[in-house]
Amino acid sequence: MATIDSIGRTTKFVPRKKKSKRTVADWLLLTGAIVVGLAIAVPFYLILINSFKSPSDYASGGPLQWPAALNFDGIINFWNRVAFPQKLWNSFFISGLVAIFAVVISVLNAYAIGIGRVRGRTWIVVLFLLANVLPQEALLYPLYFMFKQVGLYDNVWSVIIIFTVIQSAFGTYLLSSVYGTFPKEILEAAALDGASRWTILWRVIVPISRPTLAVIVIFFFIWTWNEFLIPLSFLVSNANQTVPVAIAVLQGDRLMDVTTTSASALLGLIPTLVFFLIFQRTLTRGITAGAVK
Repeated sequence: MATIDSIGRTTKFVPRKKKSKRTVADWLLLTGAIVVGLAIAVPFYLILINSFKSPSDYASGGPLQWPAALNFDGIINFWNRVAFPQKLWNSFFISGLVAIFAVVISVLNAYAIGIGRVRGRTWIVVLFLLANVLPQEALLYPLYFMFKQVGLYDNVWSVIIIFTVIQSAFGTYLLSSVYGTFPKEILEAAALDGASRWTILWRVIVPISRPTLAVIVIFFFIWTWNEFLIPLSFLVSNANQTVPVAIAVLQGDRLMDVTTTSASALLGLIPTLVFFLIFQRTLTRGITAGAVK
């Protein structure tokens, strides 16, 4: 709608948008999100404040009270008892290599299944999915016997191989579904330009799917970092242990006090938290990339 003012100018009126009222479902969803956020934040809060208490301060004030003074004895004790820098390097080495190897294998498998359209594609994808459904407890004895025979027991490469296979099974299942919907026009145009299948994979498909691959790398790294059962079973020597294993073994062996236990949990959490914060923007872009074509 337009009107003419006193000097002959035409003015357009833009109707105001009505403010949408929140429904009961919106308030319930918001309340649920707040409850979930508190459930996640409270344990971290307890770990944080109890990491900087002395045992006497914890005994007098309990777990919920703020420390009377900052005390770093718990962090220092855990750092020295488990040789934390060595355990930190072991976790970074294992998690980093697993993330890289698993993504490369997943890309190659998904390229053959999703774009190559091999026979029995559906059944192959189902087999890869079943590999993630099997509990790790069922795999312990066969894997233990196999790595004993080849001389890789109590070696970080045994854990790297195991988790590379496990994570690449999930990656293959996910990427084969993504590559199955890849536009054929792009592939045909690259083939007409003389690109081989290998060139199409690394020059066309991988660059376009880079946001998805970045998300998978981040998840593979964090999942492998937090693994406990298989590293506990296959890395028995102190020099090869990862951070989660070192925390659990020290708790059972030395009977640490609560403040040192909290400090160990804090030190084990900080590396993955820093890793997540560094790649947070990459993770967000990768998750939202598939929403807009």
